[in-house]
Amino acid sequence: MHNIGIIGCGNMGSAICQRLKNSYSLFVFDKDSAKTKNLSGVNVAENILDLLNKSEAVILAVKPQDFDNLLNEIKTNIKGELVISIAAGVTTGYIEKILGRVKVIRVMPNLPARIGKGMSCLCRGKFASDKDLNFAKELFDRLGQTLIINEDMMDAATAISGSGPGYFYNFIEKKDREEIKQSADKFVESLSASAKSIGFSNEQANILAKATVGGSLALLQETKLSPLELKKQITSKGGTTEAALEVLHNSGSLRDAVKAALKRAKELSKG
Repeated sequence: MHNIGIIGCGNMGSAICQRLKNSYSLFVFDKDSAKTKNLSGVNVAENILDLLNKSEAVILAVKPQDFDNLLNEIKTNIKGELVISIAAGVTTGYIEKILGRVKVIRVMPNLPARIGKGMSCLCRGKFASDKDLNFAKELFDRLGQTLIINEDMMDAATAISGSGPGYFYNFIEKKDREEIKQSADKFVESLSASAKSIGFSNEQANILAKATVGGSLALLQETKLSPLELKKQITSKGGTTEAALEVLHNSGSLRDAVKAALKRAKELSKG
C-alpha cells in the first residue's frame, strides 16, 4: 500500500502529512482549501471522491464535530480501502455501523507527533486484519512511538498519552529551564502511576509515560513556544485535557485529573 489519502489538514492531519510525504504518495483534501494550498510534496485532491479513487488507505483527520458528516459522505464510495481514524472517542464499531464491512484501524496520536516524537496507540476493528494493523503501525512509527492496545483501553490512552502533554506543560509552566529537566523524571513516575491506576500494565504505563513526557519536552525545545502556548494547543473546549486541568487547578492530584479525563473521554465517545 503506497497511495495514502488524508482527509483533514488541521494540526494532526498536517503533522501526519509532513511525516509521511517522503515515504508514500499522499493525496490530501480539506474542505478549507487555504489549509492545503501551501503544501508541497503531496497531491491535493479536487474532492473526497477523487481522493478515495486514488488511495489504498485513507486517514480520517477531521474535527469530531465534522466526523459524522464525513462518514455519511464517504460510505457509498468506500471500496475496500483501509480506513484509519484518529477521531478521539469514536469506536471502530461506530464507524463500521455507518460504513459497513470496512477495514478500520483506530489511532490515538498526540501533539509531539508533529516533530516525530509522538506517542500513538492503535487498535483494529473486526474486519481489519493483523496485516492492516501492522501497516497502520508502520505509518505511525514515522510519527514517533506506537503501542498496540485493546480497544477498551483507547479512552484510557486518550487520558494518558493524548492529553498527557497538557498535564506536563501545566506542571512546568512556571519553572525555569533547569528545573524543567529535573521535573521531567518526576513527572514520568507520576504519569506512569496514574496510567496503572486506570488499567494499563506496568510495561504499557512506562512506555506511555516516558514517550509522552519525552515528546512533550522535545516539542517544547524545538518549537521554542512557551509551556502555556503549547498547553493551549492541546486543550480543546469541553475536551479531556480541559477536564483534567480543572482538577489540577483545584489542587487535585494527577491521578484524579487522569480519572476526570477518562470520565470525559467516555462521555464523549461514540459507539
